[in-house]
Amino acid sequence: MPEYGYFLSCEQYGPAELIEQARMAEQAGFRALWISDHYHPWNDAQGQSPFVWSVIGALSEAVSLPIETAVTCPTVRMHPAVVAQAAATSAVLTGGRFRLGVGTGEALNEHIVGGPWPPAHIRLEMLEEAVQVMRRLFSGEEVNHHGTHYTVENARLYTVPDEPVPIDVSGFGPAATRLASRVGDGYITMMPDASMVERYREGGGAGKPVSGGTKVCYDTDADAAVRTAHRLWANELLPGELGQVLPSPKHFEQAQTLVTEDMVRANRVCGADADAHVTELAKFADAGFDRVYVNQIGPDVRGFFDFYRTEVLPRL
Repeated sequence: MPEYGYFLSCEQYGPAELIEQARMAEQAGFRALWISDHYHPWNDAQGQSPFVWSVIGALSEAVSLPIETAVTCPTVRMHPAVVAQAAATSAVLTGGRFRLGVGTGEALNEHIVGGPWPPAHIRLEMLEEAVQVMRRLFSGEEVNHHGTHYTVENARLYTVPDEPVPIDVSGFGPAATRLASRVGDGYITMMPDASMVERYREGGGAGKPVSGGTKVCYDTDADAAVRTAHRLWANELLPGELGQVLPSPKHFEQAQTLVTEDMVRANRVCGADADAHVTELAKFADAGFDRVYVNQIGPDVRGFFDFYRTEVLPRL
């Protein structure tokens, strides 16, 4: 049976709101936290994007739950040596309750420093090398590295946890899943796809945790919930690689005009039907996930936590 966690959305909420949601999540019975790592929101309606490492520092004092980034891109906007320092400090602050989730990222966040946005296969190469660099730094040894994509000279992390920070790798296709199997301490994917979980475990991930997540919009008015989900998160229903290559929130706003409210209604749990929420999360359990994280889209956050505490989590 999976553990169920709450997914903190830095794209939609400011720092103080995220801390308060984390407290409510712990009180409601959620067992872990995910937190997104963005420079921009997906669209202006979401409207936030605090620096995740500052928020994690505050979370370490506010709650006792495990925390994981979902996910950090350690390849373009931030050098892997800097991400390693941030992750090591987070692990120390949380007493070892921190995991680093990593992925190949999106142009939306990474192109801001002015460099090129590489094709997917190059981004996977960069991610693999970044993971190698960070693992060496987590040991506390001095690292010198002259690789294909990164150079590290005389770098040593003096503040490190007792055990190296676990690195979970995000994957949404066969190539990324193979990389996660090869170099990850765990696997992250947003689709309750049993075949992907099986591919990961057969490729070398047996015995390692598989985590997934979903968004819901709790509201006692189901139609209002659909409208809210469409306004804030229509971007999640864009096809193909658009999510990885569009460079700014305004481009996502242009593209998501192709997404209708009926598409949201068919693909997103909206409303206060406990059976629908339980069924959505059970898909991940049936696919073999070890942890499942859920994010509330709508404004009634307190209502969501009361609903999950009394109506949903007890049934899971």
